[in-house]
Amino acid sequence: MKKRFKAVLAGNPNCGKTSIFNALTGARQHVGNYSGVTVESKSGFFEIGDISVEIVDLPGIYSLSSGSPEEKIAFAELTKKGVDLIINVVDSSIPRRNLYLTTQLAELGIPMVLAFNMSDDAKKKGLSFDMPKLEKYFGAPIVQTIGRTGSGIEELASKIAKTLKLQTRSARPMPAYGTDTDDAIRAVSEAVEKYGGKNISHIPVRFFAIKLLENDSCVAAIPELNQAKPEALNQMRHLREKHAIDPESYMADRRYAMIAGACAGAVSASRERRREISDKIDAVMANKFFGFPLFLIIIYLTFFFTFTCAQPFMDWIEAAFGFMSDSVKAAWDENTLPFWRSLLTDGIIGGVGGVIVFLPNILFLFFAIAILEDSGYMARAAFIMDGIMRKFGLQGRSFVPLVLGFGCNVPAIMATRCIESERDRTVTIMVLPLMSCGARLPIYALVIPAFFAAEYQAAMMWIIYIIGVAVALLAAKIMRNTLFKGDGEIYLMELPPYRIPTVRSLLLHMWDRGKIYLHKAGTIILATSVLLFIANTYPQKTVFSKDYDAIAEQAMKTGKEKGEPEEKINGIIAALENEKSSEMLEYTASGRIGKFLEPMFSPIGFDWKLTTASIGALAAKEVFVSQLGILYAEGETDENSDTLRERLAKNYTPAQGFCIMLFSLMSIPCLATLAVMKRELNSWKLMLVEALALFAVAYAATAAVYQTCLLFGIGTKLIP
Repeated sequence: MKKRFKAVLAGNPNCGKTSIFNALTGARQHVGNYSGVTVESKSGFFEIGDISVEIVDLPGIYSLSSGSPEEKIAFAELTKKGVDLIINVVDSSIPRRNLYLTTQLAELGIPMVLAFNMSDDAKKKGLSFDMPKLEKYFGAPIVQTIGRTGSGIEELASKIAKTLKLQTRSARPMPAYGTDTDDAIRAVSEAVEKYGGKNISHIPVRFFAIKLLENDSCVAAIPELNQAKPEALNQMRHLREKHAIDPESYMADRRYAMIAGACAGAVSASRERRREISDKIDAVMANKFFGFPLFLIIIYLTFFFTFTCAQPFMDWIEAAFGFMSDSVKAAWDENTLPFWRSLLTDGIIGGVGGVIVFLPNILFLFFAIAILEDSGYMARAAFIMDGIMRKFGLQGRSFVPLVLGFGCNVPAIMATRCIESERDRTVTIMVLPLMSCGARLPIYALVIPAFFAAEYQAAMMWIIYIIGVAVALLAAKIMRNTLFKGDGEIYLMELPPYRIPTVRSLLLHMWDRGKIYLHKAGTIILATSVLLFIANTYPQKTVFSKDYDAIAEQAMKTGKEKGEPEEKINGIIAALENEKSSEMLEYTASGRIGKFLEPMFSPIGFDWKLTTASIGALAAKEVFVSQLGILYAEGETDENSDTLRERLAKNYTPAQGFCIMLFSLMSIPCLATLAVMKRELNSWKLMLVEALALFAVAYAATAAVYQTCLLFGIGTKLIP
């Protein structure tokens, strides 16, 4: 007897399918993306007795019609050869709505087990079930479960094992669609059976016949069914003329009629049916007056919780990597293999630390999101924001990642997984880099005080943030009207009852996202950090414009002879060392690229130094400030930090200062953002297009602003 089986887990969104999956598989899971799309792929396994079961968790779907990427993926998985069992998770608190998918799954002829989940919610609603009648009607065993607590999971696993061992395809009653429709199905079935090949022989011909009559795009794309299409078109025309309604709509009606008949004698509700607690909460949380302000407060608290709680852990990780780097430097003599010493401490340890430092942010963010999702509030958030965001081509769920993008684009992009629509999720990811993340804040903090008076500084900070939001929404609108057209999809928002999330589910959610971040983004960032380190180091300059060592020695000697304070002498020496470092950097690959690109960047007000700093900022936006500090031969003390601002004010105009911020806001984000973007979009092409588009928009906008300032003489004079 076969010892290893494959089962697929299917159900509506918000039916508790993920809880069932986690309860059955535990930590034995693999998470990724389906090839070519952003929809999540999740699989796991469990063992019971002498058999092993692999479970593929399908995306949440309402039907097997090909109206969304999720439904197309579910269709492809369910019609593959090798599927031994369907585990259909049903929200038993709303059985009539959830059983619509069950009728379609039954037509596949694959053994099935029904998990009537959320049975506690059904009980609270006063619902009771005649399970033997329902099992007979659908030809499948039914188990009542509560996925979030694990109730009924052992019985479900036992039923799964028993059904797999029997491997019998129980006869199920096929829904009657009416005489004319049944005749049409029979005619198309005969055509499918006549022309269909071996590749589809494992699925009943009736299933494909119905899908052809429903004009399903996935079935229409199957080559073996091409010769059956004329008969399907002929029958569709006949049904449309006979009933003045599309066949797909008519068959949907008949399915619901079948469900009504099944539930009429097997599902009963008590007469004392009190109003649910969820309805009372929604009277406030989803209120048309209070819902939006409360939503903003909850999003703010999520944002505050994520970055406040993560900060101590980020500091500890930063300190740990700093200690590791200092320990290596102390144990490794600087004159012994200096390149490899610097590569290990500054490139590898620094690169890995720069990635892992974001891990607490990732974990706490998804812990908070998991609470919102598992409690049922995320569906309310989508409902509240959907109308507003749709004006810009997005949906309500896009709002949460956009807000989180103000803290860090990396976890914000990962947070887009709460968006089910592939188009909306892709557009949201592509506009997220326009949110002013925390890494850009040091640039603003450097530039604004250098060029703008104290009374205007807060306004300038507000303006630069608003520009990012406005451009992001405008870009979303343009993309949805051009590259990502098509709002033919109906976005159904389920409002499940409020629930208390389980700790186990929250921790699994955190673990999944943390593992993905470390494994994918971390490796890419490590490689690019090493490459950037090499570009900033080689070629090394050996002949300088002046003898810095001799000048430093003379300055120290002269200072001591004049009795000058040691602090002043050290400051002069530090300035000379930084000036030497600046000359060395100009000679490196990064410096040479900056000089080479200077003519290209001059229309936006950048010289070679700003260009070089912008190249370094690809690793992390904060690098822009440190690169300028080296280039302008400034130390790292607070006093010299002020001097850097003064030096910028002496070399650049306020117009150039504003253009620095504008270009930093709109240009290519850090490599960590690009890496996670590639991972989430599952496409190198989209990532590269995004990077080039951001650069083009940033360059065009900054050039327009700078040239306008030059034309009208706005902010073009150096500050006295």
